[in-house]
Amino acid sequence: MSVVDVTVVGAGPIGLATAIFARQAGLGVTVLDGGPTDGDKACGEGLMPGVAPLLAELGIDPPGHPLEGVVYHQGSTRVEHTFPGLPGRGVRRTQLRDALLERALESGAHIERAKYVSLTQERESARVLTDTGDHITSRYVIGCDGLHSSVAADLGVVKKPARSAKRYGIRQHFSTQPWSSHIEVYYSPDAEVYITPVSPDTVGVAVLGPKGINLETAIAGIPELHRRLVGATPASPLRGAGPFPHRARTQRVGRVLLVGDSGGYVDAITGEGLRVGFAQAKAAIAAISKDAPETYPLAWKRVTREFRILTKGLVALASSPLRTSIVPLAHTFPGLFGMIVNRLAR
Repeated sequence: MSVVDVTVVGAGPIGLATAIFARQAGLGVTVLDGGPTDGDKACGEGLMPGVAPLLAELGIDPPGHPLEGVVYHQGSTRVEHTFPGLPGRGVRRTQLRDALLERALESGAHIERAKYVSLTQERESARVLTDTGDHITSRYVIGCDGLHSSVAADLGVVKKPARSAKRYGIRQHFSTQPWSSHIEVYYSPDAEVYITPVSPDTVGVAVLGPKGINLETAIAGIPELHRRLVGATPASPLRGAGPFPHRARTQRVGRVLLVGDSGGYVDAITGEGLRVGFAQAKAAIAAISKDAPETYPLAWKRVTREFRILTKGLVALASSPLRTSIVPLAHTFPGLFGMIVNRLAR
């Protein structure tokens, strides 16, 4: 029986990036692709400037729309910050996934169209059972299967959510010329609406809020946004995600590592998911390349620490009576607002 170096569960952007980093490290890798064939899901699709070096390392340059900064709106109050240095990029998730898939195949990764069912571990290997009845034996398994990770659940590391209010996300694209090269964030009484230009004729609209949030209602409740989108033709199906957050007690059990949302996720409020996920993928491959998987949880904490602290703080504010003060405070203290945006954009 042949034994591969790594089995990656999940062929979204983080799973494919993990496979590419594995091949760059000289490791043999099999990726289980059991998700939607287009690889799409609800997400904001804004790549912060800090993602650019990681995209270069991965060897991809997906098409998209430049993102020069962030604008926050609440009623008549508006605060804007431009990224220092290079811009970010708004990229359709499907196009990002296609670019990563092509690069992974070019690098020699094996993509298997099958779903993860279960795993078992031995002292020097792990074995994954797929829905096709195949058993794949590898030295390591990396779970990149997202917010509701089956791998994390099977490892028994998923922590029960706190009693705090759960949040959800929905997203849809509309055919209209972007009116800005910034990510625009509109605060309504119970939700945040994110506008991300992803091409010269398409914008993505993502809404974060409590259970039952409705995209049409959220847009209608923001007059300026409603005027811009009224009559625009939907350019993609409506998709949802959540609930947030997802917590794991550890990101490694034996020879199984958790990367991306499967290892822990706070909220989409900062738009940093992909940058942090790519950094985790790189750290996981570095650990197993040295046959030192025990070093990964500490590396995971290091690369996610700032993201977790800032995101928890912003979510706490957005879920508190101080919610209506967020944008006015940013307007009053633009230097502080700019510093936070710059930290998130790195």
